[in-house]
Amino acid sequence: MAKPRRSRRPRTTLIILVLASITIITLDARGGLDSLTSGVKSVASDAFSPIRSGVDDVVEPIGSFLAGSVHYGAVRQQNQKLQDEINHLKSQAQQSQQTQEQLQQITALLHIPYIGNLTTVPAEVNDYNSSNFAATITISVGRDQGVQLNMPVVTGAGLVGQVVEVDHTTATVRLITDGASSVGVLYATPASPNSFASAVGQGAGKPLNVDLVPSGTTLATGTVFYTSGLNGASFPASIPVGTVTEARTGLTASQETVTLQPLADLSRLRYVSVVLWGPSS
Repeated sequence: MAKPRRSRRPRTTLIILVLASITIITLDARGGLDSLTSGVKSVASDAFSPIRSGVDDVVEPIGSFLAGSVHYGAVRQQNQKLQDEINHLKSQAQQSQQTQEQLQQITALLHIPYIGNLTTVPAEVNDYNSSNFAATITISVGRDQGVQLNMPVVTGAGLVGQVVEVDHTTATVRLITDGASSVGVLYATPASPNSFASAVGQGAGKPLNVDLVPSGTTLATGTVFYTSGLNGASFPASIPVGTVTEARTGLTASQETVTLQPLADLSRLRYVSVVLWGPSS
């Protein structure tokens, strides 16, 4: 059986197009046939337009994808640089804030108005020791600097605590928020300018509870309580202790429920002063 003859028309058409292209190029190079070549170019453009369009549809997305990949990498790299710079600036700002706070604490220790003529020894806080009920700090001065047991420790803002352990170069201070701390305090009301009570610690980060405030006592929020300085007291008189955050009728008829916020920022202590004072001073 004879094989069907393939049509020679496509091959003939291709040969004619090639010859025509060569002829047009030759005539165009010699000049004078601009109008003819322009028309032929237009026809050729129309003929190959669908092919070019199809190729563009395939090639352009690939190009866009590749370009997008390159740009994505650059954008990601730039974003990382920006994030690194933000983190660096945040670190600088935090360090600057901490430095500013330390400077304020040191400056406040240079002149503590409520201490009067009492001698103080400045110290740096070396360590915090706290649990749910206990709260102490270790400071960088000891017996060699004149520090002794039971001496008060303060900041420019108010009372911090009391020395409970001491060696030659360091001391441990029980903070007023410690569960074992009790401070004799003095407060004023419209009815009584000199009223006495006791501020008791409840644990690190917690307010002080005040005992012995008689039932019916009117206390405004923000009222300041000071150390009482009574004979035999553990602290000299007039050291600010805390401000009233709550005052309400207690569960018993004998006293009010009162809480104090310590005036010294006990959670951010860096520098303190030991007051060289004892009950017999």
